[in-house]
Amino acid sequence: MTRIAVGAFLHETNTFAPTKATYDNFLHGGGWPAMAHGAGVLKTMRNINVGLSGFIAAAEVNGWELVPTISAAATPCAHVTRDAYERIAREMIDGIASAGLLDAVYLDLHGAMVAEHFEDGEGEILRRVREVIGSELPLVVSLDLHANVTPEMIEHADALIAYRTYPHVDMAETGRACAEHLALLLGTRQKFAKAFRQLPFLIPISWQCTNDEPTKGIYRKLAALQDDAIPTLSFAPGFPAADFAHCGPSVFAYGATQADADAAADTIARVIIGHENDFDGRIYTPDEGVLHAMQLAKTATKPIVIADTQDNPGAGGDSDTTGMLRALVRNNAQRAATGVIYDPASAKAAHAAGVGAAVTLALGGKSGILGDAPYKETFIVEQLSDGKFVAPGPYYGGRDMDMGPSACLRIGGVRVVVSSHKAQLADQSMFRYVGIEPTEQAILVNKSSVHFRADFEPITDHLLICAAPGAMPADTATLPWTRLRPGIRIKPNGPAFVAPGKSPSSSATG
Repeated sequence: MTRIAVGAFLHETNTFAPTKATYDNFLHGGGWPAMAHGAGVLKTMRNINVGLSGFIAAAEVNGWELVPTISAAATPCAHVTRDAYERIAREMIDGIASAGLLDAVYLDLHGAMVAEHFEDGEGEILRRVREVIGSELPLVVSLDLHANVTPEMIEHADALIAYRTYPHVDMAETGRACAEHLALLLGTRQKFAKAFRQLPFLIPISWQCTNDEPTKGIYRKLAALQDDAIPTLSFAPGFPAADFAHCGPSVFAYGATQADADAAADTIARVIIGHENDFDGRIYTPDEGVLHAMQLAKTATKPIVIADTQDNPGAGGDSDTTGMLRALVRNNAQRAATGVIYDPASAKAAHAAGVGAAVTLALGGKSGILGDAPYKETFIVEQLSDGKFVAPGPYYGGRDMDMGPSACLRIGGVRVVVSSHKAQLADQSMFRYVGIEPTEQAILVNKSSVHFRADFEPITDHLLICAAPGAMPADTATLPWTRLRPGIRIKPNGPAFVAPGKSPSSSATG
């Protein structure tokens, strides 16, 4: 029987964010499943929307024996601590080393992990795997669409295959694609040629959504190029908040010949570069967005949904800034709801006060974000929850969620979801678990950038993007970059990066 070692270690690192990822964060998982070990991995990572789940299902159909090591993921934030990285990586590598005779290795990684001591978290993991399994054993990896792919990742893996949807509704499907590619490698006993292209400008995450152009059309063209000569081809728009040389979008292709791989990669790279002008759009200030939403709501039959994009915990925010809440209250918005504000102390105070009580809080604003502060007001406690529920929408895909002690607070016509754990508001259940029916609201403000669209677009009349203070600027040119590769444009059609202390003439644009 074909024996394949498997594991998962995922983190999307915003090096500008206020909070680092500790081992305890991986134990809990945030919006991801809790950490699992050994045989527990196959139980935990089954029938949900994650890469390893799709690979497990395909492996069972193929009759492969899986040797699980560890599965661990944490909500995006700043660097993974050295302690967390080494403990998880060691368990994964030791599990592969002790697995006995293997035919291949499959890993579910993110592709944008930065640790305290390694800028290229995944490249180092893959290097260590290669040290254990040698150069010939097939090593296939699924990646997030936001991967910042590096030359080292390309070098050590036989195939990297990235998601093609944002919102990421195809994570499990990507795991199945990895199984299909691995079956090709095992069947032919031949490796495919690789081609890797890094693109010359950063793409803000708000304009990476695959429901819209230009990204929707780019992926359609990419899929059309796959055939027997090009078994897999990926475009990773990148995660533009990791301050290191290989941050940014890339294309990577695998072909029957080097010419096949190069031609496919060059074709898609040219298409993407040709759309540089299109990776941009309207972003509102908090007051502009709320006032526009209130005007739209007068005639809308479904909610107006606003993305509080700069405090997205799926991109490194702490999910606790108060700019959008203040704008809702300041403009007297009615039938409005926002969440999730992460504030364990306020959630605890609400539980102590009880349903129906008036409680004065310093809500949120505890991350030290410039321009933000706790919102000191009196709220009515409308409902309490232990924070445990299932998120059945297409992004979370039926995951068991644990937001910890939570509450629905009301101030005027605005309701607020307050939790004790962080997770991106990307599922309608994240309002319902504290008694807010999202379809009955005039305005919903979600701490998310794009993932929420998978579950909210069907109930939405209009979508807006607002930029209140937060850790993930909607305009990538506003970040204090210091370590990008020389010449990459820090936004579409923006200025080229120049390392601090160097003159613009010393860097060539790409």
